[in-house]
Amino acid sequence: MDIGMATQKRIVELCEINNITINKLSIMCGITQSTLNNIISGRNKSTTVSTIKKICDGLNITILEFFDSPLFDNLEQEVK
Repeated sequence: MDIGMATQKRIVELCEINNITINKLSIMCGITQSTLNNIISGRNKSTTVSTIKKICDGLNITILEFFDSPLFDNLEQEVK
């Protein structure tokens, strides 16, 4: 799994944990729904740390908590 896919899955997982929709998350974190949909669908392959920080702020979690998931344990090498 690559970092983009792990990030997608983590956002969906956090929405499920918090019982919210992607639309609700977009409102909570101040990111447009289209941007979040592009991340979730994989159309956006390079989510910025700034965007992840906004998601964390909206969910009231730290960046460390965001990445504290087995999804990020065995990522593919990005540089080949």
